[in-house]
Amino acid sequence: MSSTFLGMPAAPPRSPYGTGNLRGDRTFPKAAHDELRNEQLRRNLGRATRTIRAKRLNVTGELPDWEALRAAGSAIKTDTMNRLPELLEQLERKVTERGGTVHWARDGVEANEIVARLVKATGSREVIKVKSMATQETGLNEHLESVGITPYETDLAELIVQLAHDKPSHILVPAIHRNRDEIRQIFLKEIPGVDPGLDNVPAHLAAAARAYLREKFMTTKVAVSGANFAVAETGTLAVVESEGNGRMCLTLPDTLITVMGIEKVLPRYQDLEVFLQLLPRSSTGERMNPYTSMWTGVTPGDGPQDFHLVLLDNGRTAALADRIGREALNCIRCSACLNVCPVYERAGGHAYGSTYPGPIGAVLTPQLAGMDAAKNDPNSSLPYASSLCGACFDACPVKIDIPSLLVELRHQSTEQSGTTAEKLAMKAAATVMKHPKLFTAAQKGGGIGRVLAGRDGRISRLPPPFDGWSESRDIAAPPKQTFRSWLASPEGGATMRAAEDEYRENAQNRKKEEGK
Repeated sequence: MSSTFLGMPAAPPRSPYGTGNLRGDRTFPKAAHDELRNEQLRRNLGRATRTIRAKRLNVTGELPDWEALRAAGSAIKTDTMNRLPELLEQLERKVTERGGTVHWARDGVEANEIVARLVKATGSREVIKVKSMATQETGLNEHLESVGITPYETDLAELIVQLAHDKPSHILVPAIHRNRDEIRQIFLKEIPGVDPGLDNVPAHLAAAARAYLREKFMTTKVAVSGANFAVAETGTLAVVESEGNGRMCLTLPDTLITVMGIEKVLPRYQDLEVFLQLLPRSSTGERMNPYTSMWTGVTPGDGPQDFHLVLLDNGRTAALADRIGREALNCIRCSACLNVCPVYERAGGHAYGSTYPGPIGAVLTPQLAGMDAAKNDPNSSLPYASSLCGACFDACPVKIDIPSLLVELRHQSTEQSGTTAEKLAMKAAATVMKHPKLFTAAQKGGGIGRVLAGRDGRISRLPPPFDGWSESRDIAAPPKQTFRSWLASPEGGATMRAAEDEYRENAQNRKKEEGK
């Protein structure tokens, strides 16, 4: 009798190390240190985030059931994650029934290869693109260029980033770090045939981009998009946007390829009612998105006649397997958490080194790509890129408890880090606190710390291994006398006896009052 060994269960894989755009080349503190020197960046970010915050507060405040909508969105997404495999299979069936083709990509490398193969099969060497976080995550543009295919971003902000050979710094507004003068210079340098007299008036800059893109819309036969939502019940895909470029890409080409993270699926068509209210109000501060495009498979004679849906994992199953961290997959990419985050507003998106910046990026990126894939992994610093003020939790339209997730990731990072000076210091402190005699001796020895204090009675610099802690905070100098030594002194004894006498007198007075 023979037996077959099927192997031991293994944890789902993360996004492959060294691929895509889910890991920077520096830790957050080092990258943020440089970004904080850029005063223009800080002015741009401060102005933009203040504007978006104000708009969001206005349009969410006018809804009496806003909190109920948030609760509904959270419940729907939680239900989705609890039965994601069956919903994805249902989505595949429905898309296929309506004439589309579904591809499953285990990671970004596989997704890029699928898209490149599909584009080559059409004979085209150009594609127009709708703004897509998923394709930015996988590095699709770079891969297409490496195989001789030219991608054209059609979202205005994405176009600015592409022409500047830059990287996005915001989930919703990729070029939020650029001002109108910088954009004018980029257009003058990079757009062929642009009017040399172009000024920095926003309407004129938009017109220059429109003229450049119009020919691409009318002549390019293949489009690549992301998706904000996919409905398992019907096989419907949805893209929401503000400029109309998405509508052009989704209707004019012969072939449409949509790359979508597997967490974007929703169970029912009716669920869109909730999210089409939550998303625009939380992202752009609008009551509705100017353009909401939905399509189901292929409709003969109307729109693209060849539709492909690429379902992207790229670490999402690994995040789903984390009982606590899976909550991050509920994110609908509205960017509300970025716009209220004091850390993001000052450091900007590039400091995070990932397609996903800000509070949700500090949670989602380590979930997708891991935090310990290599020695001194930059992603291990992301959970610490937060003050834990809680503003992100209050702003999130689907009530993701980002601060708690950051604390959990910090715990995981500490567990994975092995023996460090900090761990040894904490173990030593625990030993001292367990033994009264050692604790008393340590208290007496702590008095030496007064020599480190300045005239204001505060210590601003601690010796290693505690110097990292004191880089961003001060500590009060140890008192000349500990509480225990004061309590054992004649002064302490007299104070305690006086307090006891006062307590007894008050108790007697209360009894007299009650007797009356």
